[in-house]
Amino acid sequence: MKTEGKVFRYQDNVDTDVIIPARYLNTSNAQELAAHCMEDIDKEFVHNVQNGDIIVAGWNFGCGSSREHAPLVIKTCGVGCVIAKSFARIFYRNAINIGLAILECPEAVDEINANDEISVNFDTGEIINKTTGKEYRSQPFPPFIQNIIKGGGLLASLKESEDTNE
Repeated sequence: MKTEGKVFRYQDNVDTDVIIPARYLNTSNAQELAAHCMEDIDKEFVHNVQNGDIIVAGWNFGCGSSREHAPLVIKTCGVGCVIAKSFARIFYRNAINIGLAILECPEAVDEINANDEISVNFDTGEIINKTTGKEYRSQPFPPFIQNIIKGGGLLASLKESEDTNE
């Protein structure tokens, strides 16, 4: 599985209240929520993000509350992957659960700039900055987690597995 797109770059400690402000959590509609993704730190994000684009961020991405809405709105906006130096533990698990591709690669984060074009191969962990030609390696997920992400999340992959066993 691969994705490629333009980079949106953010700092350390981007918390879930910045990803999707709590004031909008009066709906469970993912499209309505996604309209407010990142608006408190990047008002133009939802107007500029395209399918496959990539968020690059520093340490502790997704810290804060344990709400599953944060990775869901990022995925719903069309983001193909989040690359960070590290992820908050609950965000990391929630991202896998809803099928949002994430990778940890501090070296790539240090050298990739906003608006760079990059490609990511989730099977190998290879990250290529097409703007600079620089290549990076991240630890890819094991196949069973890759299958969860490819399947659209934990529940979707369990349902798919159940359907094939009938």
